[in-house]
Parts: sequence; structure tokens; C-alpha cells
Amino acid sequence: QVQLVESGGGLVQAGGSLRLSCAASGRTFRSYSMGWFRQAPGKEREFVAAISWSGGNTYYADSVKGRFTISRDNAKNMVYLQMNSLKPEDTAIYYCAATATLRYYSDYTTWGYWGQGTQVTVSS
Repeated sequence: QVQLVESGGGLVQAGGSLRLSCAASGRTFRSYSMGWFRQAPGKEREFVAAISWSGGNTYYADSVKGRFTISRDNAKNMVYLQMNSLKPEDTAIYYCAATATLRYYSDYTTWGYWGQGTQVTVSS
């Protein structure tokens, strides 16, 4: 099992940057693939980015490709989401998640572990 705690959210102007962090507890962290999802008010939870257990493979939603970067530090049990060139439509609660397989990485129902979320608000 793994427990996840996000941090780093906040209010930023359009064009700005934020770095989200996700601290994971549990000795099996490095055996999990990790990801970020987001959910805006009135919308479904959507995939943002994912990274394999080794960090060797990454996946991004088209809407964030080229602007967001996911990374992980297995020695520190941490996952990060660097968000640049933020847009008002990036406003949402961002969730860190863990899964044993990335086979269906964009489907949030296949991810087994979730953090409590951190709010990101981008003003225009």
C-alpha cells in the first residue's frame, strides 16, 4: 500500500509556473507507476500526466504536452509536476495517484491510490 500527500498548489497568474509535489509513504513506492489527474468544478476527473516506476516512460494529456513535466525521485519517495505557461483552463484540484500498471493510464478508475488533492487556480 501507499499513502499520498500533495502540496504546492496555489494562485498564479496566467503564464506563470507552479511545481506540485507528492510525498508517498510505504516501502513499495518504487514498484508503483505514478500520475497526476485534475478535476475542475462540474467536470470529470481527467488525466494529466503519468510516469513509470523507473521514470523511463512518461505520458501526457495533449492539453498539457510541452508545458507540464512529470518526474519522480525514488530515493525520496517523491513525485513532481512542473507546470509552466499556465492557463486559466488549468484551474482545478490536482490529485496524485499510484497504480500497479500503466496499461490504461488515462482511465482514472484504474488507479488504486489517491491523495487528497491540492487546488491550483490560474487567474487571467
